Amino acid sequence: MPPKPILRTARANDIAQALQRAPIVGLLGARQCGKTTLAKGLAPAATFDLESSIDRGALASAPETTLGSLRGLVVLDEIQTMPELLPILRVLADRPGQPAQFLLLGSASPDLMRGASESLAGRIAFVHLSGFDIDEVGAAVMQQLWHRGGFPRSFLAADDASSYAWRQDFIETFLSRDAARFGISLPPEQLRRFWTMLAHCQGGPLNASDLARGIGVDQKTATKYVDVLVGTYLVRRLPPWFVNTKKRLVKTPKVYVRDSGVLHALLALRDGAEVMAHPRFGMSWEGFAIEHVIHALRAERDACFWGSPAGAEIDLVVPRGGKLYGFECKFSDAPKNTSSMQVARAALELAHLYVVYPGSREFEIAEGISALPLTRVFAALHDL
Repeated sequence: MPPKPILRTARANDIAQALQRAPIVGLLGARQCGKTTLAKGLAPAATFDLESSIDRGALASAPETTLGSLRGLVVLDEIQTMPELLPILRVLADRPGQPAQFLLLGSASPDLMRGASESLAGRIAFVHLSGFDIDEVGAAVMQQLWHRGGFPRSFLAADDASSYAWRQDFIETFLSRDAARFGISLPPEQLRRFWTMLAHCQGGPLNASDLARGIGVDQKTATKYVDVLVGTYLVRRLPPWFVNTKKRLVKTPKVYVRDSGVLHALLALRDGAEVMAHPRFGMSWEGFAIEHVIHALRAERDACFWGSPAGAEIDLVVPRGGKLYGFECKFSDAPKNTSSMQVARAALELAHLYVVYPGSREFEIAEGISALPLTRVFAALHDL
């Protein structure tokens, strides 16, 4: 029996609200995270798969005429493969009455799409989509979501072995096909080593020179390869928070493989038991929880971390409504107050510090610091 479909109502609402703001909406996220399925649920008037030779052919000779004749919602899937359509969409978006709106599905950021930002400036709204999150699948399967990750086919696989095999195939497809499209010239096995090195750095500082030495390229080239993995939504480069540039603070970004299941596949961890036995399982949990907080707060653009040279650190800092909120992510049954938390709370004047953990109960740890179960993140942070 096929698994019961998981409704993504909140994400569909995000798209609907964006379509009220702009004639063009970009739905951005990694390949296979569910963008196409979500778009189909919106009942579009027309859909073009830009990786299909038939659909590409239909748009190749007279794209403005073809798209201009349509009414209602038009979906263009994998828009990064035909960036030459973007100036045409600008013209169509400016028509009186806006007879059509366009939903662009992309597995690459606008920075990687030639001319995207310039072509559609003022006419496009962006919605970011990840794989499934705990709000969508439910608290009862939190461990499975962490171990397998949120890509629908991985999470919904019949068993752990099938899920692991799918993730390995996903990685191989990116290495052998997608990477070259964005200028990565490494052989697949060398790029896999590079990506695996990033996995071993999960939650640590991004050291481009060490990565460069590991694969025998210069630092500039290694940085470019990180840019591509970030731009295809597979890696998160979390910048440091600092306002006063004269203060001595940690200013090197942190790096995370965004999907916990892909992280585990890169580390050759086939199931939950192997994840829990790995020395970096705590950093895996940290990345998993950070992604959930960022999604809950819609904080793709303004999420940071904070650290001082003395060692005090906060995993995640997010500004909201003129206030600053901090988040520590701890794999612990009963998280406790620490001196690092107190230092960060005072230095940053945090409105509140949440300690996200895998338990089931919210409770106060200290003044201005509370424990927040991961399963409650979306409900608790809804009004921030």
